[in-house]
Amino acid sequence: MEKIITFKSHFVSMPVDNIDTDQIIPARFLKTISKVGLGDQLFNDWRYEADGSPKADFVLNQPSAKGRKVLLAGDNFGCGSSREHAPWALTQYGFQAVISTSFADIFKGNSLKNGLLPVVVPKDIHSWLFANPESEVEVDLAAQQLKLADGRAVSFTVDPFMRHCLLEGVDELGYILGQESHIAAFEATRIGSINTLAP
Repeated sequence: MEKIITFKSHFVSMPVDNIDTDQIIPARFLKTISKVGLGDQLFNDWRYEADGSPKADFVLNQPSAKGRKVLLAGDNFGCGSSREHAPWALTQYGFQAVISTSFADIFKGNSLKNGLLPVVVPKDIHSWLFANPESEVEVDLAAQQLKLADGRAVSFTVDPFMRHCLLEGVDELGYILGQESHIAAFEATRIGSINTLAP
């Protein structure tokens, strides 16, 4: 996973509440166990015509959306099924953070485990961002702050363990593998203790 520490970006605005995981990545794309290519299917049914051609008026098909690392979404983002492919598709497109007033719990957990930062902001900040769609934000995970173009800094919270993993660019397995020397040292003392108890 890529480390998330501090980055600046303009954002993609999607002012729709209750965007569920089937809209983020439709079920027919869940057969894969690879993340590769899922960014092309992100919001597939909103993004493409029946013949596969891009819908010109959809926000991700606008030239200005390219390279933006932040999605600004409506309330209750990521509701619906628990598919892990949803954060996979978002990160494969290039998003590193999603800003909303609330997230579905399972989606939030899956995001943190897959290098996508869910940022919860108050309603007034949320409204200000939608009213200023071409402003830039700075996401500072180390300080747990979202810095706005008007100079305000908005605090957000992240589970301490998941914050550590995102800052280090590791998932839970990567964190455990990073503790291998400590685990080996513990096991060595444990085996030694068992051997002293042997008859």
